[in-house]
Order: sequence, then structure tokens, then C-alpha cells
Amino acid sequence: MKYALAYDIGTTGVKTCLFGIDKTVELLADAIEGYELYVFPDGGAEQDPDEWWAAMCKTTKEIFTKTDVTPDDIDGISFCSQMQGLVLVDKDGLPVRRAMSYMDQRARKELKENMAHGLKVAGGNVVKLLKSLSITKAAALSVKDPVYKYLWVKNNEPDVFKKVYKWLDVKEALIARMTGKFIMTPDSAFGTLLYDVRPGKQGWSREMCKMFGVNTDHLATIVKSTDRVGGLTKKAAEELGLKEGTAVFGGGGDATLIGVGAGAVSNGETHIYMGTSGWVSTVVDKNVVDASSMIAAIVGAQDGLYNYFAELETAGKCLEWVKDHLALDEIGIYLKKTHVAEDMESKYTNLYQFLSDVIERVPAGSNGVVFTPWFHGNRCPFEDPNSRAMFFNISLDTGKSEIIRAMVEGVCFHMRWMLETQDKKIKTSNVIRFVGGGALNDSTSRILADCTGRTIETVESPQNVGAVGAAVVVAAGIGVIDSIADAGKLIKSVKTFKPNPENKPAYDKNYEVYKQLYKTNKENFKILNG
Repeated sequence: MKYALAYDIGTTGVKTCLFGIDKTVELLADAIEGYELYVFPDGGAEQDPDEWWAAMCKTTKEIFTKTDVTPDDIDGISFCSQMQGLVLVDKDGLPVRRAMSYMDQRARKELKENMAHGLKVAGGNVVKLLKSLSITKAAALSVKDPVYKYLWVKNNEPDVFKKVYKWLDVKEALIARMTGKFIMTPDSAFGTLLYDVRPGKQGWSREMCKMFGVNTDHLATIVKSTDRVGGLTKKAAEELGLKEGTAVFGGGGDATLIGVGAGAVSNGETHIYMGTSGWVSTVVDKNVVDASSMIAAIVGAQDGLYNYFAELETAGKCLEWVKDHLALDEIGIYLKKTHVAEDMESKYTNLYQFLSDVIERVPAGSNGVVFTPWFHGNRCPFEDPNSRAMFFNISLDTGKSEIIRAMVEGVCFHMRWMLETQDKKIKTSNVIRFVGGGALNDSTSRILADCTGRTIETVESPQNVGAVGAAVVVAAGIGVIDSIADAGKLIKSVKTFKPNPENKPAYDKNYEVYKQLYKTNKENFKILNG
């Protein structure tokens, strides 16, 4: 048996997983450690790379207390991480400032100066838009795109910008700290929207860099996800508690490897992810873009295949908000309150399990309450950083139970909206793999099936699929399997949920209202948040 160490670098924490790889990918031990997301009133969203590293060091040492496997046994290390961050580092691979998250939306001026002028299509300058679509098959039309973050630092922090040696994404910054190598995998490079995808020209586009004013010296060497980047340096090995020289592979972003870990790797297969953020992704064999809906076929881990990708900024984060602000008593009205998961006589092992039971008591459609999950703006199928979440149609009869169920339904409605938008350009699959923390609850899977009208399948440990995808990368890198395409044979569904036709009328009615809520409130969002 071979052993892989996989780091799943999320928005709220790292999950470090040890896998045994033979004819299957088996999780042997895991550990989780959180870190901060620093959100600012001006739209900023940052994280500290030192906190990522500290969490990795702590969890790496912890997993070896849970297994007989030793650091000397590890055959390879890989990553699955959040994408489209901006990590600017110096020649030693150390960050010159905190990382700007994919959620950061401060660069409105930079977006306007580069794209929002002249004759426009889909909100972008038509000349630059056509050039982008020709070269990258996508376009930087969102304030959250990394190139605008890069320009924001250049314009607002010139002293910091002078120290920049390389522009990296999240996992690449950690790989640099591990190996001293400055690389980007093709999916991360594509995420910068400076990557030429044309046959025979794959690589950084000097033409795109010139158009945006990007210093090409800041760009890293591009390697494949399954390439061995290098070995752990002595310093990194000591800090992590691993063996010096252990092989480190390129890995992939979450949008790339979660589909691999879900087993949705063949052309035409769709998966839905609900973690802190959420998305709908379908494997396609050609470049497809819907600029008006902010959907593009992004470069994947397999040569010749792409992921047609539509994103929701806050998915599971909505449940966290509801838990903290509605399900729990905040203002001290009660002299005594009991946590259901801490009551020795309770049948619930955690609060989320309790919330799942609560929403099962509410009928489909939440008695007419509709929720929009746009806590941090929205990206697809409309781009608007000013949009916000709302609960609509609350009456005197509405209770917290209806509000909590409406929240789950609202996230599922948005997944349906993105599925239907994808279907305008490609064909999404009738059977969909559902993964992420949201897939742990059968109630959410049932609601998703009913809201979308699709058959929903879940896999073993759906919250770990990103790390499973990273382990598959190691397996391919060391030759245990022929290619990433073999993931579909290794990862099988464990539960299936079919749509309940009795719930269709209620969901169809609420869904039509859901889609209208943005259109009727667009100007209000602009007044309040613009």
C-alpha cells in the first residue's frame, strides 16, 4: 500500500488527511484546524498565510497520533485548495502582505478602469472582452477576479508591491514554503484569467498581461497537477513533522479536485458542492463560456477536459449564519438554555443534526417563505457585489422552523438556477453527485432533489472529497493508477435521492418568486450597498 498526505485548504480551515492507496482510496486519519477570514467594511476579505501554515503543522503532527503509519511511510503530498486568491511573496517565498481571498471585492476602481468603459457587452469593454474570450475563453468581468486584486495592491500599496517576487495562489504559496519552488498548476493559472488555452499555446499570455499591466516576471512556472514539484526542504519538514525530501505534487484547486473526489470525472457528468461556498460543475470536452451569466469552462486536472463552472459565494455559510443568529439565543432573554447536543438524554450528536430534524417538520415551500443566499454578493448567474440575503414573505404565522428550512431551500433554488443556466450552453447530467458538508444531511439531499428535479447521489465522507481528489493526484503521480480518469472507478455512490413529485408545485411556485427577487431589488441593493 502507498500513503498520501492531502491538505484541503478551505476558507475557514485546513483538513489534513492521511490516505492509504491501493485499489481504492481509504481515509486512515484526519485532523481539522480553523483560521480567520478577515472581512472589512470596504469589501475586503483576507487571510494570513502564516495561519494556514500553523494549522497545517498542527494537524500534520496530530494525524500521526491516530495511526501506525509514520512520516517515513508517506509517498507523496498534495493539495486541494480554495482558488482565485492573491498571495504575493518575496524571493524567500514569504508573503509580503496578507492573502486576498477570492471573496475580496475592493478592486471596483480597477475593474472600472480596465473593463467598464467604452462600448460594452456583458458589462465589459467589447474590445478587451473579445480579446479575452479569444485567448483565455473567459473574461475578467468580476471585481473578485485576481487580476484586479493584483492591480489594487499595485495602486494602493506601492511599497508592498515593490517587494513582490511572485504572484501565487493559495496552494502554490504553501508549496513554495514546502519546497522553495514557485509554480502554478494550469487550473490556478487559468484562474488568473491570463492563461492562453488555445491549442499549442497553453501557458501565460503576454498579450493578456500587457492589456492589464501585469509584470510577467511575477508569474510562476506552470506544471501539471500530477507533476512532482520537488521534495520537502529540511526546514519545512522539521516544522511539519515530516521527512525531508518527501515528494510534493502540484495538486489542484477545489473547483478542480472536488469533482475528482466526487467521482464525476467523465465528459457530461455534473456535481454540486455545498461547503462554505457552493457551485454547480459539469465536465465538458470543449471551451464554453457564458459571459452574461459569469459561467466558463475552466481548465481541469485532466488534459483535454474542462469544468463548466457556476459559483455561489455563500452556501453552507448561510446555515452557519442561521445557526448563530437565529437558532441560538443571542440576547439573553432566557435565564437558562439547554444545548440539544450537550444534553446527556438528547438523541442529537450535534446542533446541525437537530436543525435537520427541525426542517423535516416544515412542509415543502416553507409555508411561502423564500430566502436568497447572497450574504456576500453574488457571482452567477448575475454578478452583483451589492446584492444581499433576504427572507421574503414572512407573516405573523412564520416561525424559526420555516425560516431555517427556507434557508436550505434558497441555497437549493440557486443551484437549480445555475443548472438551468448551464443547460443553455451544454447538457448537465440527470444524475448528480452531491458533495461537501451539506451532503452529510439526508434532509438537504432530499430538498436538493425536489428543488432541482434531478436524482441526487452522495458518496462516502462527502466532506472529504477535496482531499480524496488530492490523493488521486498522488496516486497518478506515483503510478499507482494510470490517470485521474480512474477516479470514477474508485469512488462509488452510497445513497440515492429521487425527486418527490408531490413537492414539485410548491417548489416551482417559490422558485419563480426567488428568481424575481433580484430583479425587483437590484436598485435597492445599489442604494443601500453601492
